Amino acid sequence: MTLLNRYRVWFNFLIIIMLSLFTFWWTFFIFHRSFQWEVTLTVIAVRLVASRLLFKDYSLSWSKATQRTFIIKSFVYIIAFLIYMPLFYTKVETYLLLSELFTYLFLINFLMYAYYFYVHKNSTNKTKEIVIYGAGMAGLKLEEEFRNSEYRVKYFIDDNKALQGRSIDAVNILSIDSFKKRVEDNKLDLLLIAIPSVAKERVKEVYYELKDYFLDVKILPSLKEQLYNTPNYQNLLQDVSVEDLLAREPKDLDTKQIAKFIKNKTVLITGAGGSIGSELARQCIKFGAKKLILLDNSEYNLYKIEQELQKYNIVPVMQDVSKKTLLEKTFKEYNIDIVLHAAAYKHVPLVEENIEEAIINNILGTKNVIDLAIENRVKKFVLISTDKAVRPTNVMGTTKRVCELYAQNVEPQETEIVGVRFGNVLGSSGSVIPKFKEQIQAGGPVTVTHPDITRYFMLIPEACQLVLQAASIGKGGEIFVLDMGEPIKIANLAKEMIRLYGKENEVKIEFTGLRPGEKLYEELLIDESEQKTEYDSIMIGKVTKYDIVKLNKDIEELLACSDKLFKLKEIVPDFKHQMNR
Repeated sequence: MTLLNRYRVWFNFLIIIMLSLFTFWWTFFIFHRSFQWEVTLTVIAVRLVASRLLFKDYSLSWSKATQRTFIIKSFVYIIAFLIYMPLFYTKVETYLLLSELFTYLFLINFLMYAYYFYVHKNSTNKTKEIVIYGAGMAGLKLEEEFRNSEYRVKYFIDDNKALQGRSIDAVNILSIDSFKKRVEDNKLDLLLIAIPSVAKERVKEVYYELKDYFLDVKILPSLKEQLYNTPNYQNLLQDVSVEDLLAREPKDLDTKQIAKFIKNKTVLITGAGGSIGSELARQCIKFGAKKLILLDNSEYNLYKIEQELQKYNIVPVMQDVSKKTLLEKTFKEYNIDIVLHAAAYKHVPLVEENIEEAIINNILGTKNVIDLAIENRVKKFVLISTDKAVRPTNVMGTTKRVCELYAQNVEPQETEIVGVRFGNVLGSSGSVIPKFKEQIQAGGPVTVTHPDITRYFMLIPEACQLVLQAASIGKGGEIFVLDMGEPIKIANLAKEMIRLYGKENEVKIEFTGLRPGEKLYEELLIDESEQKTEYDSIMIGKVTKYDIVKLNKDIEELLACSDKLFKLKEIVPDFKHQMNR
């Protein structure tokens, strides 16, 4: 046995002896009975044996006592009591019971005071102050863990009015308003947002309301229920990210409707290795698809998603949607129920430099997939479109608008053909956010094209879930439009990201001018005559009629002609090409 353990054993024995002597003396004293040494010494001996042999409770820390500590130490006295009680039952049964009761009372108080003084002693050495937003289970766990750190928990903040004005371990629980009044202009070290289940909108509200009162803000991310037993919540804390501030929860996500649409279906996903395609694949797995045909012309992207989902029933297919002969074999080999068409060239400046390739991939590729879906009696075809298709100023948006026109006007036969239009998604390969992160980490400058440029943003999982939900209610011919919330000014986004990285004084913003085909703001609707659906997050854009014979001829001419821009403007009269050079 080590020296430390010997010390603990003798210290624990000393407490048992002193506590037993005192409680027996007190019991006999208040009843005016003479002290009975034989009873007292027997009881002490039995308690020492129980402590040493049965429970080894000497190893339990008095200064870090918990409910479990008290329960184990209580069992030492209970077992001992059951042993010595029969020996002295006829002699001093009443006094033994009272002594046991006093022992419990003193044991509880001793543990509590030892714990209190330990915490209080340590708190005087703490140099940093934190505030925990959320006095629930996660907040309490964090408070407990920070007791042994350089941080002192100064306040809890909670929206629950029933908790406000109360305290936990002498730490006051405040409302946001009362907290502001207490601290005024003083900045505390750290705010912890510790409500994993809180709505993302509330996280943003709390962040913007309180960020100026703290040097740093961290958040406990959303967790599955089983992670509430994680041994160390501090390891889960992360910096507040721009995704936390821009993310939204779908207000009316109908998972039952999506599951009904996807469950036990064979789904072909084109562009399956891309940001949207890969997330659609994950969501289809989640909602019980029978088989996924993952189609992509990028070997690397296809490999990544195939490796991720290899334990499920998937078929990776490396094909180009513009090559109809090979694509036809895929449709004929598998009995496909649903096609989710996400394959497209989407990077605006790159498409401006590669117009012919974009037209072939985006327009001809989409036409091939739609035609084969109809020919093979696929039940549902879903076109992934973009807000850049509305009054387009670039080739990418115009090619997607041509795809929408074809999807709305082709003779569908037995196939329900719908499109879903939405804006930028957070975390995609073409998103501005990864670019800003790289620029900030490199020391800047952060490049923004124009001080007034705005964009809509949505999380990829949210967008994909709403795509599937919209597709599930489509009857054919609709272009669904997702509610993207309020547009975000890109310059403000850049400023906030720089602030989150703590580099306000180091990294500057540089305005570079609009890129080819780029416009200041995006729109989701061509006109205001949209139709409501049963879901507030999903609208239906107005159908644009276009003679399908003429459209097919126009597409053939577009593919063959030399002046692609002129023909695109002829098909899409709203196309106002902005070269911005």
